[in-house]
Amino acid sequence: MKALETLAPVFFMLLLGFIARVKHWITPEQKEGANKIVFSILFPVLIFSLIANVSFETRHIWIILYVFVCFMLALIIGKLVTTFTGKKYGKFSPHMITVVEGGNVALPLYLSIVGSSSNTVIFDIAGTITAFVVFPVLIARETAENASAGDIMKKIFTNSFVIAVIAGLFLNLTGLWGTLLSSSFGPSVTAVFDMATKGIVPMILFILGYELTVDQKMLGSIMKLALVKTVLAVLIILGFFVLFPSLMKDPVFMIAPIIYFFSPTGFGLIPIINPVMETSEEKEFASAFVSLYMSITLIVYTITVLFIA
Repeated sequence: MKALETLAPVFFMLLLGFIARVKHWITPEQKEGANKIVFSILFPVLIFSLIANVSFETRHIWIILYVFVCFMLALIIGKLVTTFTGKKYGKFSPHMITVVEGGNVALPLYLSIVGSSSNTVIFDIAGTITAFVVFPVLIARETAENASAGDIMKKIFTNSFVIAVIAGLFLNLTGLWGTLLSSSFGPSVTAVFDMATKGIVPMILFILGYELTVDQKMLGSIMKLALVKTVLAVLIILGFFVLFPSLMKDPVFMIAPIIYFFSPTGFGLIPIINPVMETSEEKEFASAFVSLYMSITLIVYTITVLFIA
């Protein structure tokens, strides 16, 4: 039932967005307007909040480094296998087999098994750095490939996601953010960010559902990409057994990478890769892949509960 509690709201918002398109409750133009508000304005606010509030603990540095390296290798492998997964989606499909949805899928499912732990949050630090620091820079370079070095740098450092990350890191590492939150203004600042960010994930899911169309022509590529993502998840988990054997002897920790790396692509990645998705078909592919991979997540979750927990 805990899995149902976690995933039912996710599937509801996806279904609501899908029905909104089928029933013409919302026009494509209105959806694009929502896209702009969420992805260009509100989502960078969320990224700033995540980076400013994250706790960087030195004792977790090797795990974070390992997960980060795995995400980078997954990106490289994804680029190398685009002939297999579909060249027409090759601009963004490699990114979709890297970071996973930790906060809204992996963490709740994991906690429903173990009760209380922050293990998946440690992995998400690497995911945050990958998705919101590395990818915006790479994509800014890709979309300005014919520009001068100065133009590329300008494109990178005027990117709203990059600005949000830099500002969040600065305030976090200098301690200014903690000082602000502990001041008399802290409750007001927290309330403002809560108001600005609490509706973002539901809106992203709604938009994903609106764009969800599983065309027979793209189903083969989706299944192949899902296969690559699944194989990479298995290899990453095996790497934990090799590099962190003492930790993996603890079932509470062992369950964390299993649930985490078999979770769907991070919802927050979609706005990051949006600049390289030029057609509606490409956006439909991304939405379908995220949605359909949740079935694999549910299967892995069920097996984990039955045979490991």
